[in-house]
Amino acid sequence: MNTSESSRKLTLADITDARAYEREREAFREHIIELKRRRRVHVGNLITMVFENRETMRFQIQEMARVERILTDEGIQEEIDVYNPLIPEPGHLCATLFIELTADEQMREWLPKLVGIEQHVLFRLPDGTAVRCEVDAQHASQLTRADTTAAVHYITFGFNPEQVSAFGEGVVVAIDHPAYSEEVLLGPATVAELAADLAPDLESTSIGRTATG
Repeated sequence: MNTSESSRKLTLADITDARAYEREREAFREHIIELKRRRRVHVGNLITMVFENRETMRFQIQEMARVERILTDEGIQEEIDVYNPLIPEPGHLCATLFIELTADEQMREWLPKLVGIEQHVLFRLPDGTAVRCEVDAQHASQLTRADTTAAVHYITFGFNPEQVSAFGEGVVVAIDHPAYSEEVLLGPATVAELAADLAPDLESTSIGRTATG
């Protein structure tokens, strides 16, 4: 086994072909709806975050392939390359941040106000430490201009081992943007989901013990 490759990342073998996916789609979709319910966090009235993982990204790719009628390995691989970065490695979390605006008037008011919002999201851990989000520079330049921002952003969080150990009951997600200051205490189901993302993979842990044993 090549241990340099993350077992969490998707490959072509993980993506079901069109006919097989139609057979499993209803059950898989119901599973993803329930999964996202546990991984969705509302921060105030305008911001919703969905913490992504391998299953949510597989669903995204399967649905994109279905809608866009992507049938070739090359086309599927392009989608995998786009969405794999949103599958968190151990010690990391990845989230899609949505600015929940539906009316044109709201968009004209809030999107200029919330420029830089993707730089102002953090976790406050029970031990008092904070973990602030990270944003890919190229992504930020594509989605944010000086006078307005996009309604969707992709952000990541990196935790050191001590912060991973401190992640538990009492974790808060906060936004400290000058125009939008909100925070929310995470519920037990969400904490459990995100703690599983942060934890080392059992396979990797076993390999490490074998190598040092």
